[in-house]
Amino acid sequence: MYDAFLFDLFTALLDSRPLWRETAGSAVAGARWREECSRLAYSAGPYRPFVDIVAQAARLAEVPPARTADLLRGLGEQLCPWPEAPGVLRRLSERVRIGVVTNCSEQLGQLAAARVGVRFDTVVTAEAAGAYKPQPEPYRLALDRLGLEPSRALFVAGSPTDITGAAGVGMRVWWHNRLQLPLGDRRAPLAEHDSLEPLLALTIARDR
Repeated sequence: MYDAFLFDLFTALLDSRPLWRETAGSAVAGARWREECSRLAYSAGPYRPFVDIVAQAARLAEVPPARTADLLRGLGEQLCPWPEAPGVLRRLSERVRIGVVTNCSEQLGQLAAARVGVRFDTVVTAEAAGAYKPQPEPYRLALDRLGLEPSRALFVAGSPTDITGAAGVGMRVWWHNRLQLPLGDRRAPLAEHDSLEPLLALTIARDR
C-alpha cells in the first residue's frame, strides 16, 4: 500500500469556486478568471509570482485587476474544506503521512492549507518548487521532503491536469472529481470518486 497521501489543495480539499464567483461578480466571470489563471500557471515554465498570474488572468477574463487582492486574501482566509475533508484526513493521518502540493505562493499555500483544519506533514507550493504543476518539480519536492519513492505515495488529484502531472513522476493517482470534470483523452486514474470518504478503505486494507 502507501506510506503517504499527497493532495491537491484548491479543488481536492477546498471549495474555491464560490470565492472566484463572488469576487469576479458573476458565475461566468468567475469561471473564466479561474480557467485563465490555471492556463497561465500550467504554461508558465519557471515560477512566476502567483499574484502576477492572477492579475493577468483577471485582465484576460475582463475582471478588474484590482480585485486580485480581494481574491488572494479570500483564498488564504475564507475558503471552507469539503464537508468530509477534515474528518477523513484526520483518520488518514493516524495511519499514513499526508501532504499538499499546490499551485500558489508559499505564504498563500500555508494559509490555505491551514483552512483544512488538520496538520500536514508537508505543504509544497509552486513557489518553493520553482515551477507550477503539472511540471514535475512540485511533486518531486513533496516526495523528497517525505523521503519516499513515487510508488510509496498516492496523489489525490482535484483536476485532470494533476492526473497527468503526478503520474508523470511515477505516482498512482486517485481523482476526487467533486466538480464532475471531464477526463478528456488522459489516461484514467486509479479510481475516481465525488467524495474523499472512499480513501479510508485504502488505509483499512493497509492495516490488514
